[in-house]
Amino acid sequence: MQIETVAGPAQVEVDEVAAPKFLLVLTHGAGGGVASADLMAARQAGLDTGGTVVRVLQPYRVAGARAPGSAQRQDAAWLDIITALRARYSGIPLVQGGRSNGARLACRTAQATGAAAVIALAFPLHPPGKADVPEKSRAGELRSAGVPVLVINGDRDPFGVPDAADADRLVVLRGETHSLSKQRAAIGNAIASWLSALGWGDSAPGVNCRQAAGTRGVGLVNLMSVGRCGATAAPVGSSSPVSSNTTMPLQSRLQPCSGWLIRVRAASWSGSLAAGHGGVCGHIARLLIN
Repeated sequence: MQIETVAGPAQVEVDEVAAPKFLLVLTHGAGGGVASADLMAARQAGLDTGGTVVRVLQPYRVAGARAPGSAQRQDAAWLDIITALRARYSGIPLVQGGRSNGARLACRTAQATGAAAVIALAFPLHPPGKADVPEKSRAGELRSAGVPVLVINGDRDPFGVPDAADADRLVVLRGETHSLSKQRAAIGNAIASWLSALGWGDSAPGVNCRQAAGTRGVGLVNLMSVGRCGATAAPVGSSSPVSSNTTMPLQSRLQPCSGWLIRVRAASWSGSLAAGHGGVCGHIARLLIN
């Protein structure tokens, strides 16, 4: 189907599952398409983990161009695409990602789209041969995501490999170049494992939000990442909207059925989980307590 944007129409290919746990939106690199080996591996991992998967051919590629042009215009078009998809698939978390230039796009727009996480395939840390030129680094775009980011790169990528400190998880595949075309199974396994670790998938660890909504405690809690599952309420006692890396006192409980997926790191904490959610919500609020 097509989605109209400020930059022209985008073409999307949708793979739906019944009762999806999340929406995974993927896009290509500059000059590429949506059928590359790594994107297809990500597609399958998303489906296997219970997500509805959308692959997006951006407007500039639909128009026949090989380069995205202005990053501002590219980002604006992406926001139009995500807005349309969120309206169609409401009430579930968004995970967005892409390869190469598409990975940069996914990181740059993660905060604006309200993404819960980002998958960055073959993230181009710097132009080839520019590793020693700091002003050419794209590490700032990776850090700007503000949500958990999975980075999968090849150890022979001329565009470089990001620092592990700049990602939630970094996977470096031996023998792979920028194309990430040889180890499709390894890519899929890494993505499925990471999505499960974040709270999606049959083996996902965490606390069901039926319990987490009754969480009580005292202390300053640093919200490492915040995702939405469709509702508008924020945790009790917080300002709205809540952004990632916000420090707030958690002295009450999470708003029942608020729809917030929260990973927290506590500087100090006392209290315990208690039942307190009278509604039904199948998402995970994963509490990481130091």
